[in-house]
Amino acid sequence: MGGELLFLRSNNPMSLIFSLGLQKSAGDVVVPNADIVLRGNRGRTILLVHGLTGTPNEMRHLAFTLNKHGYSVICPRLANHGQPLHVLKHTKWEEFYSSLRLVFLEALKTGDKVYVAGLSMSALFVLLFAEEFGEKLAGGICLAPTLFFDGWNVPWYHRLLPLVSGTPLKYHFFYKESPPYGIKNEKMRAMVHRFYSKAALEDIEGISKFGYAFFPVSLFYQLRRLARKVVPLLGKIQAPMLLIHPREDDTASVLNSELIYDRISSRIKKLVILTDSYHVVTADQEREKVAVAIEEFLEGL
Repeated sequence: MGGELLFLRSNNPMSLIFSLGLQKSAGDVVVPNADIVLRGNRGRTILLVHGLTGTPNEMRHLAFTLNKHGYSVICPRLANHGQPLHVLKHTKWEEFYSSLRLVFLEALKTGDKVYVAGLSMSALFVLLFAEEFGEKLAGGICLAPTLFFDGWNVPWYHRLLPLVSGTPLKYHFFYKESPPYGIKNEKMRAMVHRFYSKAALEDIEGISKFGYAFFPVSLFYQLRRLARKVVPLLGKIQAPMLLIHPREDDTASVLNSELIYDRISSRIKKLVILTDSYHVVTADQEREKVAVAIEEFLEGL
């Protein structure tokens, strides 16, 4: 989450309308805008949800690992992700949640037990599902949940965001992502850096693989709104919940997971601390450990 704060105005005034593409899975589920759909044979489906400005590609390794163990896996793409930044920056958290909610409801129609795992901001959506759907959510996994940005690589000027977040200026300021990009693995980080260092503001080429090189300040505002919605609900959450957080998280410290763990009312809950990863735990050094922890958690339910 470190980077340079830029004031940029898009040169493209054209307004694009988001279209919710529909894709058929190998089963009977109609999956809105899903990039990865893998069918299993155990009557268990897990939704793996990427982070804000991220991509389903973040969940690819985890998806194929869980599918090998018989789980049906869906990796949806949140609303307007993949669209140019001048579209994404105007999206509210409620729209992200609604797009994911459609996928969850369709998965329930199969009769499978349905679990949801979310990375970063999407971990907060897991908590909203637990509060809204109760026992219909068979279990939730929060991966490096982000209620507030307090990681070691968050720049000092992030504290100034409230000064612009309540004004139209929030649509004209962007962070340019800089190393380590939430990734401790040096080889993978170098690959991301080659893309991010050359990316232009409205460049959407490569987004499906690496995510956005620029982070709109308006989306920080949406995440703050979402966190204010989620925190008061934590005591109502009773679904089984697994939290996985890296101790060296560059974006959101482990205090985020500890706060959630302490406040939820789930009878079954577990907190796993990683020691060799940064924020994007599904793709970093300990991704195998993450997969094993999730599988063990699900097998115990």
